[in-house]
Amino acid sequence: MAKMNFGGVIEEVMTREEFPLEKAREVLKDETIAVIGYGVQGPGQSCNLRDNGFNVIVGQRQGKTFEKAKADGWVPGETLFSIEEAAERGTIVMCLLSDAAVMSVWPTLKQHLKPGNALYFSHGFAITWSDRTGCVPPTDIDVIMVAPKGSGTSLRTMFLEGRGLNSSYAVYQDATGRALERTLALGIGIGSGYLFETTFQREATSDLTGERGSLMGAIQGLLLAQYEVLRENGHTPSEAFNETVEERTQSLMPLFAAKGMDWMYANCSTTAQRGALDWMGPFHDAIKPVVEKLYASVKSGHEAQISIDSNSQPDYRVKLEAELKALHDSEMWRTAEVVRQLRPENN
Repeated sequence: MAKMNFGGVIEEVMTREEFPLEKAREVLKDETIAVIGYGVQGPGQSCNLRDNGFNVIVGQRQGKTFEKAKADGWVPGETLFSIEEAAERGTIVMCLLSDAAVMSVWPTLKQHLKPGNALYFSHGFAITWSDRTGCVPPTDIDVIMVAPKGSGTSLRTMFLEGRGLNSSYAVYQDATGRALERTLALGIGIGSGYLFETTFQREATSDLTGERGSLMGAIQGLLLAQYEVLRENGHTPSEAFNETVEERTQSLMPLFAAKGMDWMYANCSTTAQRGALDWMGPFHDAIKPVVEKLYASVKSGHEAQISIDSNSQPDYRVKLEAELKALHDSEMWRTAEVVRQLRPENN
């Protein structure tokens, strides 16, 4: 482990230098890695493991996603199986199903877990709120997690570019004495940049908070609020969108991703500097109580229960599609389609 100073706090992280790919292959040389589910995380993790030289199979039900797996080179009867058969064949069962699907498949999946197996997740939801999900693993298996800090698509794209997506890792249950080395080997195998330690509970609460907060929910709310105010005060859709979204994503995001917001503050116009410094406080003070309320809702399990209850409704998919369509059809995101078409690289 490498000790790193994160803003004055010392943490231990695992890098590819400390745990090279060759070591990961050695640790897992006798394992059959069964990736269950080929939706969000499944394609990226399974394909990266395969390309890195590990023994990987995929378990997926028949349908469009099964056909997608075939198109990605997984061969029925050889490397592509039903969920049940893949789980039976695997010594490491990577459960990459959606949270709702995990609950419905768990009774079947559990039957195929054998002593000494490892049960792997990329999200702490099912285990953290096991009293609500019913996912209580046997005591004679390892229960481990590697959670990439991004989408499965990003994990795969960055892997193909020779880069890596950072991941957290956790060991919930060590029945074999090998749980940690299995976890780290899988983290390196799927293409992580560096690995930092967490727990299932911390990952689940921080992940749900992030999705509802600064990663998606709060961002859409902030962007829409500013776009609406500009439009209500006579600005055109093109101007409102460029000042709200386009400049942020195309100009500023790449810069502060590479150099940090502190660098951005130090390298913008004096007018922008003054405005940003003056207004970051009011925004912080207005938003922090909302984030505190959000975190409390997540930590209590209330947000998990909302997800479980809504995903269990027979008309959930229909209602979800209606909500997504409303977002898609909003003026701001219809304007986005035209703005993207006008980017020089698209002409």
